Amino acid sequence: MGARRIAVISAGLSNPSSTRMLADKLAAATVAQLAAREIDAEIDVIELRDLAHDITNNLLTGFAPQALETALNTVYSADALIAVTPIFSTSYSGLFKSFIDVLDREGITGKPVLLGANAGTPRHSLAIDYAIRPLFAYLHAVPVSTGVFAASGDWGGTGDDVAPLGKRVEKGARELADAIASRDAATNADPFDPANYLGEGRSFGHLLGGLAGE
Repeated sequence: MGARRIAVISAGLSNPSSTRMLADKLAAATVAQLAAREIDAEIDVIELRDLAHDITNNLLTGFAPQALETALNTVYSADALIAVTPIFSTSYSGLFKSFIDVLDREGITGKPVLLGANAGTPRHSLAIDYAIRPLFAYLHAVPVSTGVFAASGDWGGTGDDVAPLGKRVEKGARELADAIASRDAATNADPFDPANYLGEGRSFGHLLGGLAGE
């Protein structure tokens, strides 16, 4: 069986960013959990800040520039997703939501997702469950039970002593690995062939028709 492919969506705005740090931790932990199950994994990281202009153009025109199309196809053809956003004003960032908005509505149906978020204070930790999880549930993805939130103190050694970040990362990664292991591997067909993610009987014409009606 071929390696499982995990698409990592990071919505951090700075470089480096704590959002990307959390995304990398979740990805590494998931790869380790899969390795313990004798399953190989490949990681594809999508930095949304590098696609910000393309995402805006797609929202305005309905057409994805090449770099964004490649990122979307990476998401559609992955076996699972890790999605991490900073929290602004008690919810996901505008850049993160804009990327979700350009996804095909059936593109991640049934796909396991590990959710992550970060902010300066633990007061925003519930944002994963009241804001981000419903977003993926609406798209019929399957978020695992544990969402991983990191506050600034988690990086500086003053975080939660009862459930430190490392343990939360491990728990979320274990749940995602279990979800991946229980599913058949995604097809190894060309991930850039629209037929592999649009679904049976669907086409770009179908999508364009849908856009025309919005």
